[in-house]
Amino acid sequence: MHIAMLSPIAWRTPPRHYGPWESVVSLLTEGLVNKGIEVTLFATKDSQTKGHLAGITPHGYEEDKELLPKVWECLHISELFERGDDFDLIHNHFDYLPLTYSKMTSTPVLTTIHGFSSRKILPVYKKYNKKCYYVSISDADRSPELDYIATVHHGIDLNQFTYQPEPGDYLIFFGRIHHDKGAWEAIQIARKFDMNLIIAGIIQDDVYFEQKVKPHINNDNIDYVGVAGPKKRDKLLGGAYALLHPINFSEPFGLSVVEAMACGTPVIAFNKGSMPEVINNGETGFLVNSIEEAVEALKQVKKLKRLNCRKWIEEKFSLERMIIDYIEVYEKILSKTS
Repeated sequence: MHIAMLSPIAWRTPPRHYGPWESVVSLLTEGLVNKGIEVTLFATKDSQTKGHLAGITPHGYEEDKELLPKVWECLHISELFERGDDFDLIHNHFDYLPLTYSKMTSTPVLTTIHGFSSRKILPVYKKYNKKCYYVSISDADRSPELDYIATVHHGIDLNQFTYQPEPGDYLIFFGRIHHDKGAWEAIQIARKFDMNLIIAGIIQDDVYFEQKVKPHINNDNIDYVGVAGPKKRDKLLGGAYALLHPINFSEPFGLSVVEAMACGTPVIAFNKGSMPEVINNGETGFLVNSIEEAVEALKQVKKLKRLNCRKWIEEKFSLERMIIDYIEVYEKILSKTS
């Protein structure tokens, strides 16, 4: 079995800091290689892999503003599909655009849909429905207009997350600074609960940051620490009393939620999207519907066993489980097309 793995090129694979899709692609690629499966990773030229690296884009376009994204996306995708017949299966993590190249090859194409940025992208997925194969990353993120071969929840490398048995004395917000993720709501929750809040993540919406977040930062009880790499992430998540995840959209998955629980840190999340699939309500955190409910839930966090958070992730969201799930999907597709 030879898999062509198509990664996004906004960031390097694996990302140095932020880059959730690239992070999942890297974990999956390296896990497959470790199981003896041949993988060619199509990613930026500075990406790192134990498999074969096929790169045409020098750097991630978010890291090099001289690169025009659409130009390099076209070059990147076409580089794979012009070689498509060299592989047994193409695994696309690049959203909908590569589907429009899929008739260039007879090799089956599997797309992991990492979320729908808008309903306006659905026409492409609908056109190639039943011609290509789709995996959802949560049951909540499925479109009733599409057919799916499986749901595969993300898995994480538990070796990157240190279990911390004792809760810390601060709250953590970990994610991109954008209205969708609810940084402003996290600030309100922390103030009402009267506990320090550390905010970490890439600023994705400058106006939102300037108007809704920055005025509250005082490096005393509300602190913004920027983007956190793996070591800093492990320390921040593990040292927290709880992770605040007051999202304002139906989130397809939520890697930071899983990563926090891997460290033993419970999560308080707004009950939207995939959160009921990711959080074991009342055991590894609480699902709430408002700022007020979040404050009340924080009072109950001390009753939760942090070890249950870690065990939940070990059982449901391990890297090994994700790899096995994808191998089963690959075998199912190849049995249909052989």
